[in-house]
Amino acid sequence: MHAISLTEKFGLFEEQWTPKIIAQLNGQDVKLAKIQGEFLWHAHDEQDELFHVIRGRMTMEFRDRKVEVGPGEIIVVPKGVEHRPVTDEEVWILLFEPQNIHHTGGVVSDRTVERSEFI
Repeated sequence: MHAISLTEKFGLFEEQWTPKIIAQLNGQDVKLAKIQGEFLWHAHDEQDELFHVIRGRMTMEFRDRKVEVGPGEIIVVPKGVEHRPVTDEEVWILLFEPQNIHHTGGVVSDRTVERSEFI
């Protein structure tokens, strides 16, 4: 057991849209990601996702609305709900996701990461 510095971990990578695992608990991955621009429209049929904005501002788009999420705020996307994170600038996020989640909800693209790296 040890403390994990989010600032230190965010300093270990530059690439965007490639979540990195920093811890695991109860079948969940705790991940960090740097994001900018628009992600893919996708849904997770069997898993909820928690997004915690550490730095910057993110818009979580749903087919029927948009939700602004700022530093220190979280949003939980329920399973089966189609969504797309969008940012104007680089945003740092922390994610809680089941270890078996496919981060693009099964949609295959150049942003698909088969298995996140543990840092």
